[in-house]
Amino acid sequence: MPTGGSVLLTRSEQASANEHVQVPLYPVRFDPIYQYRPWGGRQLAKLLRAPLPAEGPIGEAWALSDRRDFQSRVSDGPLKGMALHQLLEQFPEQVMGTMALPSGRFPLLLKFLDVRDLLSVQVHPSDEHADHLSEGETGKTEAWVVLRAEPKSRIYAGLRPGTSREDLQRAVDDGTLADNLACFAPRTGDAVLIPAGTVHALGLGVVVFEVQQNSDITFRLYDWDHVDPRTGLARPLQVDQAIACTDFARGALHPEVPVPEGTTPTVRERLVDCEQFRLWRISGRSPFTVGARGVPRVLVCIAGAGAVEYEDAAYEIRRGDVMLLPAVTGVCLFRPSGPAKVLEVALPTGALQSRSGPS
Repeated sequence: MPTGGSVLLTRSEQASANEHVQVPLYPVRFDPIYQYRPWGGRQLAKLLRAPLPAEGPIGEAWALSDRRDFQSRVSDGPLKGMALHQLLEQFPEQVMGTMALPSGRFPLLLKFLDVRDLLSVQVHPSDEHADHLSEGETGKTEAWVVLRAEPKSRIYAGLRPGTSREDLQRAVDDGTLADNLACFAPRTGDAVLIPAGTVHALGLGVVVFEVQQNSDITFRLYDWDHVDPRTGLARPLQVDQAIACTDFARGALHPEVPVPEGTTPTVRERLVDCEQFRLWRISGRSPFTVGARGVPRVLVCIAGAGAVEYEDAAYEIRRGDVMLLPAVTGVCLFRPSGPAKVLEVALPTGALQSRSGPS
């Protein structure tokens, strides 16, 4: 049985992958993978081109996933239907360039979240919490870009000053946890970095784009007394693990202050810059460059539409689409078809190394 992010491929999938070995790489879009969540809604139907399942609350769309159980697949072109992990196995250097894959899989997981109700109050472990990580998993630092918010929407991020381990345990026991959490009303366009170890939640009509380390470990402290309508049961909590992974030195968090990197004719802002990833927002109607030489980047269109030009071909991208720019494509031109806004995601700096050794 494979471990550490390896993926079992069926014979037909392996045969399909072998057929694609000679296909030159290009900017590739992926189909979203919708996930039922009791706190979700139906707002993603307005954002993504793939239709939602017929019924039920959809809380997440996994837009770029190299998880063994949920593999993103290419939307179009000669590689249509190919899983992301197959892409990495067949074209490792063309996709990753000078970057390595220490865990054997793509290091980031990208999602859209529609949080109609309230997400559970939760904590993710850091890379240093090895005793709380499953085999092959990393910690989970994440960031949100708010795409839609209502006046009642809230983001909980961090603890109120002076909250101790004992205070947190007592608040969980007596049902007053929310009183110990820092909270603010998000606005459309806000970017919020949630380092691993941060107690957090969000919801009440907020839609966000999320970039995170490729980990699916969540420890719940409190779930607002919700009952899952599918099961009729409350979801399990992991209070001991959550408290063990909480960073009590971190106080209240607030939206990141965008750093301008260009304003004419296109507005380019650096929203998040951390060890695990970097994130920019680019807005305008004039052509601008995207991608980087020798490393992959990911584009997320959050408004408008356009096309990425590469080797005399144009690759369409419109609102809600996620596109991987393999390292081999280098720097490309993005040509908007009107006012457009895209996010550009850079992979963790720790993965940047020569395949023959550290640079």
